[in-house]
Amino acid sequence: MISRFARRQLVNKINLTIAVLTTIFGVFWVVWILLTTLRFGLPAMSLQIFTQDTPAPGASGGGLRNAFVGSLMLIAIAVAIGTPIGVLAGTWLGEFAVKHKLGAVVRFLNDILLSAPSIVVGLFAYAILVDPLGHFSAFSGGVALALILIPVVVRTTDEMLRLVPGSLREAAIALGTPYWKVVTKITWKAASTGILTGIILGIARVSGETAPLLFTALNNQFFSSDVWHPVANLPVVIFQFAMSPYANWQQMAWAGAFIAVVFILALSLGSRWLLSRGGPKG
Repeated sequence: MISRFARRQLVNKINLTIAVLTTIFGVFWVVWILLTTLRFGLPAMSLQIFTQDTPAPGASGGGLRNAFVGSLMLIAIAVAIGTPIGVLAGTWLGEFAVKHKLGAVVRFLNDILLSAPSIVVGLFAYAILVDPLGHFSAFSGGVALALILIPVVVRTTDEMLRLVPGSLREAAIALGTPYWKVVTKITWKAASTGILTGIILGIARVSGETAPLLFTALNNQFFSSDVWHPVANLPVVIFQFAMSPYANWQQMAWAGAFIAVVFILALSLGSRWLLSRGGPKG
């Protein structure tokens, strides 16, 4: 008969082996994607990618300048709308609804929205903005991305504020500090690194979304900075160029994918670096 200790060791080794193998399996595909993007994207890089706009079908040359500018506009609109709403909603959950049933319901609904398919969010933005306005626009695209950004910021803000030691709040309240000032001057400051990390991760999440933009911002072959009209954006341009029969467009699609991967990787590493500096401080 095998002893209980030996049986536990065997189960532990089996579980550890499975965990290591599944980790290697996941990392393998991530590395393969990165290497493939590097292999095809790096040779397609040139100065024209940043200085010229997308070319007409079959034309030589061209770049992705209008797509870069359009994507930055969409992200800026999403951050401007989503960050205040996400931080304030997360603050309400983390400071005022910790033990309330309504807070638990809101957290549950936020988790559902956090995992909702982006194409559903895009269709919702189309129904409430594009259809009533009668045309696609950068503003509609920014709102769609904001709806994806908000639950990320809400969840991070909520978690970071709940990690702030209660002794900080108690000490400030004992000195007669109003609770709104306790939140804005103490708990927000203590959790600022974690909240900023959540915002950066949210930006990394929305910067590569394509499906919502197909329903809202669509695309524009020319340079445009008008938020009330369609604008070029990197995810949709990559999708269209990669599916095209033109070799020039396909090369620019790989260059755009490479730049998008580098951008998202930089945001992710930056958020990890901020988080490593320390979350809430007691």
